[in-house]
Amino acid sequence: FRPWTLLDAGELYRYARDPLVGPIAGWPPHTDIEHSRQVIQTVLSVPETYAVILKESGLPIGSIGLLFGQNANAPLRENEAEIGYWLGVPYWGQGLMTEAVRALLQYCFETLRLDGLWCGWYDGNRRSKRVQEKCGFVYSHTEYDKPCVLMGDRRTEHYSYLSAAQYFKENV
Repeated sequence: FRPWTLLDAGELYRYARDPLVGPIAGWPPHTDIEHSRQVIQTVLSVPETYAVILKESGLPIGSIGLLFGQNANAPLRENEAEIGYWLGVPYWGQGLMTEAVRALLQYCFETLRLDGLWCGWYDGNRRSKRVQEKCGFVYSHTEYDKPCVLMGDRRTEHYSYLSAAQYFKENV
């Protein structure tokens, strides 16, 4: 992965306009390339947010990033973060997001030296749940009737957690 740039707006729009992608992750489909450009300038330009790049083309096919402190949805403690991600539909089921999450885990635990990571999924997003399971996250808890501000609705969100100790136990 790498940081997003404004030159990625067309590729971002290609995948983020799909109604199968954003709503299940908690955000509305992009309406045009300008909308994607604005999202790059605001949401995707924050520190520790990256474009997931297809190795063969060098083009973005999704996004992955970390949320810290008040910006997170999960119940973070000191020295923890929350991982969020999405992937364009044509790349679902190929193990690409699992690969990206594993790379981010290595960075979080071995470089940033975080104590733990949270990750959530909304009801019905079994693909996201499966990525978390493959990467070693363990179910923690469920929060019901939670506001999803960008979609203007209320949802059930499930959370999983991976501690640094568990990561190193499985990756040494």
